[in-house]
Parts: sequence; structure tokens; C-alpha cells
Amino acid sequence: MSDLADLEIAREILAKHACALGTPLTIAAETESTNDDAKRAARPPANAPHGATWVADVQSAGRGRQGRAWLATPGESLLFSVLVRIPCPPARVPLFALGAGLAVRDAVAAACGHDDGVKIKWPNDVVADGRKIAGILVESSISGSSVSYVVVGIGLNVHGLAFPAEIEARATSIARLAAPAPAPSRGALLADILARLDAILPLVAARGLGPLHARLDGADTLRGVVIHSDAGSGTAAGIDREGRLVVTLNDGTTARWNAGEVHIGRA
Repeated sequence: MSDLADLEIAREILAKHACALGTPLTIAAETESTNDDAKRAARPPANAPHGATWVADVQSAGRGRQGRAWLATPGESLLFSVLVRIPCPPARVPLFALGAGLAVRDAVAAACGHDDGVKIKWPNDVVADGRKIAGILVESSISGSSVSYVVVGIGLNVHGLAFPAEIEARATSIARLAAPAPAPSRGALLADILARLDAILPLVAARGLGPLHARLDGADTLRGVVIHSDAGSGTAAGIDREGRLVVTLNDGTTARWNAGEVHIGRA
């Protein structure tokens, strides 16, 4: 099976289910960034519709939060972006990353039969046994009180069994977790994640994290862990309903972090 055939399977699966995401589906051997592809298509004159999705076997300029590169070997990662046009207050757009994280977490757990070890690391990563398996990048176009579109980009390690030395100790994949059973095809994973996003994102847009809060709380890998960031050090105490990380600081006070890079352990 060619690398693109592994992705093309998604078309057959999506055609059998009533999913608002994944149509039209553009699959490329290589692109600079699927998020950039989606943002270009979202604007005039293309005005791509809600649910349009871009997938690539390889990204030459794929990125995560804070501009970090996403390293991916051909045939090993699922790299895609979906265009979302759902009316919502601009304040709810940042919550899409946590909603998408929950969708990816559930899909990974189902794919590898490893439910307890797959967690969400605030604000936009999915980890398995403490190692990163997926990252999420949400970008949007907002004008005043109007959200024109949201692009949800996802990178998921699927078939890789070895990683570059600089990330080997902190990265994993579905193939590693599922072994000795084979990992699902990337197309099957894509269809599953899109179906889960289709259920979760409209809920986040309409009602925020309230309906998902118990599930997020149960999947929070940082709760009870000593952490530090540029904002200070303390113990993570959960994710609130506004998507903020609640932290009991070393001086006993409580802080709520809206964003930032969080590291485990004291600085």
C-alpha cells in the first residue's frame, strides 16, 4: 500500500457516515503546512466550506505552538487541518484546542487499547505514558465580535517506531503503544478523529467546556503535578471551565494561566 493509499482509505469510511467534516478532502504527498493551505482556502475567492480538510503525507514547514517545527517521516504521521465555520463568540475559539485534544485522545485510546495511559497535556498536546503523541494548533480569523473561521491543525505520530535523538525520550506513537498488534491505517484514524471533532466542536462553540469538563478533568495529565512556566511554579490543580490551567503556587495562592509553555518539575 502506498503512503497516499493509506490516507485515501478515509474517503471510503467518511462516505459511509454522516460526518460534516472531511468534505471536500484534499490529500497531498507534500505541502508546506496544511494549516496554511486551509487558511488560504478559507479566504476569498475560494471561500472553502465548513468541514473542508487538508491532509499531507509530509509537511516541509509544519509547525506547532510558538513556531516549533513538527518533525515527520513520510508514511509515519497523520498531518491534517480542518476548516471550521461554526458561529461562536470569539472567547470560545481558544477552547477548540482542548476540545480537539479530547477528540484525539479518545481516538488514540481506541486505536491502541491503552485508555488509562492516554492523557491531555494543557494546553494543546496529547500524551501517552508521559510522552507526546499528538499536537494541536488552532488558528482563526476574528473581526470584532465575529468569527469568520477556525482552522484546527493536528499532527499525530502513527507508524513511527524510532524518533530523532533530540525527541526520542519524550515522543511515542500509536505503533509503539499498540505493539505487537499493527497500528490502524492513517486514513481510518483520520475518519475517526473527524467524526469525534464533528461531535465535540459544535458543543464547544455553543456551550463552552461545561459539557466536556468532567471528561477533561479525568484526562488531565498535569493535575497534582509540580510544574513551572514563565508565570511561576506550583502544583497543577486542574483545568477550569474557561480552559485555564489552575495552579496552586508555591506561596499557597491560586493562579489561573490562560496560556504558556508548561514544564514538569520545578525550574
